[in-house]
Amino acid sequence: MNKIYTYLFLFLAPIFFNSGLAQVNKQKELEEKRQTILNEIKQINSLLFATKKEEKSVLSQVEDLNSKITARQNLIRVTNQQANYLSREINNNKAKIILLESELKDLKEDYALMIEKSYKSKSQHSRVMFLLSSESFLQAYKRLQYMKQYANHRKMQGESIKKKSMVLEELNQGLSEDKKKKQTLIEENKLEKNRLSNELEEQNELVSALKKDGNKFSRQIQKKQKEANKIDKQIEKLIRDAIAASNKKNADKRGVKDNSSSIRLALTPESKLLAADFTKNKGKLPWPIKNGVVVKRFGNTRHPQLPNITTYCSGVEITTEKNAKARAVFNGEVMEIQKIKGASNAVFIQHGNYITVYQNLINVVVKKGDKVVTKQEIGSVATKVSSGKSILKFLIYQNDQKMNPSSWIYKL
Repeated sequence: MNKIYTYLFLFLAPIFFNSGLAQVNKQKELEEKRQTILNEIKQINSLLFATKKEEKSVLSQVEDLNSKITARQNLIRVTNQQANYLSREINNNKAKIILLESELKDLKEDYALMIEKSYKSKSQHSRVMFLLSSESFLQAYKRLQYMKQYANHRKMQGESIKKKSMVLEELNQGLSEDKKKKQTLIEENKLEKNRLSNELEEQNELVSALKKDGNKFSRQIQKKQKEANKIDKQIEKLIRDAIAASNKKNADKRGVKDNSSSIRLALTPESKLLAADFTKNKGKLPWPIKNGVVVKRFGNTRHPQLPNITTYCSGVEITTEKNAKARAVFNGEVMEIQKIKGASNAVFIQHGNYITVYQNLINVVVKKGDKVVTKQEIGSVATKVSSGKSILKFLIYQNDQKMNPSSWIYKL
């Protein structure tokens, strides 16, 4: 029976090892996610909740609280996943320990029998007599080799017992640590669930206020959307004009007449390479600011409390700290800088046939025609007096087509 356990251990050991390695990698990935979300909640508290409630509209309070609740729910979900993976790891370690203990028992029993036989052999006659009693030199040589092999086997058995004892000790220690980690995660989740419960209660109170005067808040949202649409139209016109100006400039350099009415950028060999590099870095581009919280994402979004209201965002809006520096997400050339009514300055940077737009800037430190490099500062994010928030709107275009920034910026 003991031999069966030994063979079973030898068969399952590689499976356990690979499984354990995958578990470690997954745990590391989940812990990184958890730390990212914790940092996001910290930023939400410092950036969205720094202003007193009395100074914020109900609508703004609801939007800010929604951001925090979503982050908190994500944190609870990831922490649950961590606890579940630890449970599996604990069960795997328990199975390893059972098999290893069985194998160790076999080794110790075999070693004890070996020592006993060796002792009996020594009590009957000495090693010298065992060799001298050989009938030939060849037999004596073989007996000597046997004695050496036997001694080596004993030594190997002893070393094997020592190694497996150390592995067993490490597994037991790992099991104890995993149990502590799991308990810590469970306790943390209890605290997060309590915080979430309080936030949901606060949200319900705010939602009641929203529903009480739903038409008023709907009008406020629609007004903000109209303002955003108006700014988007300005941006789109500026991009079309900038493309036309760029194409004319390139045509003039070549000494030809630009008769094209295309809204696609005419690319030089150099700008083609830049566009190709930009494309290769899809999903790996740095954030347009160092720290911040995404408060609006690209595309249509249904309001969670007013389901009849759908809003649209042409890029992403990121709340950041006061006087935060906006930075270029990739090498390129400043294509245009324009004052936008209701959105301070907008800086347009060309990357081949791609254009990135940094909206709501003050103290712009670049000028049209400047070459910029990745992460180079281009200006400061303006702070809105009415809300006290500093929000950067970031957009990506391919020619005149809007792209989803979340597909391009790393972990946006």
